[in-house]
Amino acid sequence: MGEADRPASLYFHLPFCNTICYYCACNKIITKNESRAVEYVEYLKKEIRLLANILPYTMKVGQIHFGGGTPTFLPDAQLADLIAEINKNFHILQNGEYSIEIDPRKLQPAKIGLLANAGFNRMSVGVQDFDERVQRAVNRIQSEAQTRIVIDAARSMGFRSVSIDLIYGLPLQTVASVMRTMDRVIAIRPDRLALYNYAHLPERFKTQRQIDATTLPSASEKLDILQSSIEKLTAAGYVYIGMDHFALPDDDLAVAQRRGTLQRNFQGYSTWAESDLVAFGVSGIGKVGAGYFQNAKDIDQYYALLDQDRLPVERGYQLTCDDLLRRSVIQGLMCRFNLDFGQVETAWLIDFNTYFAPELAVLDAMARDGLLVINPDGLEVTPKGRMVIRSVAMVFDRHLREKTTAARYSRLV
Repeated sequence: MGEADRPASLYFHLPFCNTICYYCACNKIITKNESRAVEYVEYLKKEIRLLANILPYTMKVGQIHFGGGTPTFLPDAQLADLIAEINKNFHILQNGEYSIEIDPRKLQPAKIGLLANAGFNRMSVGVQDFDERVQRAVNRIQSEAQTRIVIDAARSMGFRSVSIDLIYGLPLQTVASVMRTMDRVIAIRPDRLALYNYAHLPERFKTQRQIDATTLPSASEKLDILQSSIEKLTAAGYVYIGMDHFALPDDDLAVAQRRGTLQRNFQGYSTWAESDLVAFGVSGIGKVGAGYFQNAKDIDQYYALLDQDRLPVERGYQLTCDDLLRRSVIQGLMCRFNLDFGQVETAWLIDFNTYFAPELAVLDAMARDGLLVINPDGLEVTPKGRMVIRSVAMVFDRHLREKTTAARYSRLV
């Protein structure tokens, strides 16, 4: 698995929440019973040991992320127990990035001290929207005061980066209402900010059926919200990293973008994406070498595989040479908003115009819509196109080719 001298990234999925947010599409378990988290941590520890025991070396780790669910649902004892197990089985580098997702409604400031002492130095704080009408519509009531208490505590206890997560496209949102939330967020001055697109898929996610679809902003309204958000955040000094991420100019993401070393993985934009990403916990998705894997998505199946002393991997995919080529092209678009055809040809020994002739035909239509500019040497995504960069990049995804057409890009907004 990977290389012994290259630090890996670890992801731990902690699926428990004690209340439900109607918009959520994550793999989650709604419960107020903390004993379920106690049991889950025991299985996580077993998964850690199983993996560590089959490696021919002690894995170096430069990045850890606890996601969910609500990671801080774990009782203090179990959180400390899990961290101790990680440290016992892996070589955790001192100057790495160790982050955790936070729900301010479920966290006392004292727990921030526990997290800081455990080595966490980055925090992602869920907000979604400060508008009270929107909060009621999605069943997530959270005051600005609650949010500030947690962020202020994190900063006072040495966290070197705080990120705030927002969502656009939620019920009752308008350009004006989201701009008011943006003003309040900018006043908090997070190091990073994520603005995620809400995709309403009630046929797939039962909790979304609680949302009144007639109150959702239209696709054109969502584009207006996104464009206004980009303009406001840029004016406030934030760098538009791409798609859904913003950062202050001295943040690692902004620095990596300027240097051309920015990458993207399952967790979003990253300065560590070239590392192997090893996932633990139910439904966790990892990337190791030229392969992807996913753990069992059902918690009973996850437990059953571990009870058999097996790693709980449910499925995997080994990338072909064509997949690797396309992944590099997609990375270039999503991280730098441009492609140099000559560089791709040199790196992969292809003729770009011949190899990607079907894709270039689709991109021509996008160019006519003003999303990008194509010239003989490469292409450049326009500011308008950056707002739908996922759609531009998807053109090069062979696995989606039959499902994706030039007319679909607006449906992703």
